[in-house]
Amino acid sequence: MMGKIWIWLSLVGLLSFGIGWWLGSTQPIREGIPARTVGDYLHAVIEADRTFYAQHVVERMEAMLIVTASEKWREEKALPLPVQFLREASRGLHVRDVPFRYRLISPWPLNPRNLASSEGQEQALRQVVEYGDVVEDTVMLNGKPYFQAIYPDRAVSRACVSCHNTHPKGPKRDFKLNDVMGGLVIQVPLE
Repeated sequence: MMGKIWIWLSLVGLLSFGIGWWLGSTQPIREGIPARTVGDYLHAVIEADRTFYAQHVVERMEAMLIVTASEKWREEKALPLPVQFLREASRGLHVRDVPFRYRLISPWPLNPRNLASSEGQEQALRQVVEYGDVVEDTVMLNGKPYFQAIYPDRAVSRACVSCHNTHPKGPKRDFKLNDVMGGLVIQVPLE
């Protein structure tokens, strides 16, 4: 009886090994981290930095009446708004020829530069705003394929809500904390 069990176990083991070897030899070798994982990592870092800046720098400095955040932060010697903080950080990466890109977009931008850059991006943004989920796709930029993910951009601080609800150019004035105000677009090259 014990001999038959060993024979069956050996046959199952050999068959499993053979199937595993065959599958391994026919599948292409994948190198690197999946693009969605890279996008998720980048999103986590960008969102953590921006949230910290909005909550612990902008709000704290304004509450202490030390300095305010302003669209004209350079001229007024003020703090950059959280969206400007993100834009300036992204711009710094472009200067260094870093291959990934990120930016904020919104259906209700205070600055027209924050509109979606294509019909496909606009449709994806509508989904992000409506459902609060990440929308991902492959897009072509300058003839090269990029993984694109649009993450919900939520109102993480009173400063975000107050600025958008009181801005003279604000097309929407009823934001509340944690509302989806737009999307954070992250694009990672696939080559």
